[in-house]
Amino acid sequence: MASSRSVVIAALIANGSIAILKFFGYLITQSPSMLSETYHSVSDTGNQVFLLIGIRYGKRDASRRHPFGYGKAQFFYAFLVSVLLFGIAGWESAKHGYQALVDPHPVSANTASLLGFTFPGVWVNYAVLLGAIAFEAWALKKAYAEMRRQMTENDWTTLREAFRKTSDVTTLTALTEDFIAMAGAGIALVGVYLSRVTGNPLYDAFTSLLIGLMLMGFAVALAWENKRLILGESLPKEDEGPLRELIRNTPGVAHVDALQTVYFGPERALLTADVSFDPGMDTEEIDDRITSIEEEIMSRDSSIKRVYIEPEV
Repeated sequence: MASSRSVVIAALIANGSIAILKFFGYLITQSPSMLSETYHSVSDTGNQVFLLIGIRYGKRDASRRHPFGYGKAQFFYAFLVSVLLFGIAGWESAKHGYQALVDPHPVSANTASLLGFTFPGVWVNYAVLLGAIAFEAWALKKAYAEMRRQMTENDWTTLREAFRKTSDVTTLTALTEDFIAMAGAGIALVGVYLSRVTGNPLYDAFTSLLIGLMLMGFAVALAWENKRLILGESLPKEDEGPLRELIRNTPGVAHVDALQTVYFGPERALLTADVSFDPGMDTEEIDDRITSIEEEIMSRDSSIKRVYIEPEV
């Protein structure tokens, strides 16, 4: 989880810095897209704080009331992030963009001064958005590197497969946020530039609305991915198959009556199995065989942290 924490901290630094710069740009130019991007970065900064809380809370030791630990706290806080991303960043951005479309204001011609030089205020927006793209690219690179590590470790071939199967929702959320933040900054840059060149404020307003709709769409997708883990998802069928075969091919095993898995935290899964052993085996032999199976399963799949084998007569 140390790698996930570093990914979130990188995103927190990037988003916090960018939020301040974007708001400064909005104050100078009154650009709807810049305000949408400010909402976006403020929301993302708060979201990283929630993800860090989830990571810290999830490290608490198991207790009587929570015998499998607090790992699912990360699922809850990641789900909360998706709700906030939809409600604050997405909805506010879309609403502001719609209002700007309905009641457009002339493109601002404000100027800014720095070290005795005066220049068009829109240049501040260009600089801020280009800087935001650079910052987000850095954070995205760290999140992508962690996701690639998981893909290599689990033999996932595409990002789509990784999104569908990963239980590390913290990295998943950070990766998604960094991507849409970079895309949003790019869209805002296009809108601000077109409005400035053409003198038509509708370009800026439309990109503001588009950013809001994009954020809400990604928020719904994130919420869906977190829901599956909060409800208690099993390992993918193709991952359970080899584990079932491992047990079935163990000397002394007659057949596997049932096998279930469930995630109880990021990259932390529980496996239970009802196993029928050869009738001629005594209790001590069965106990030794069960211990051997448990050790082999956990060495085969690093995400399996607990194994319970129930011998059947």
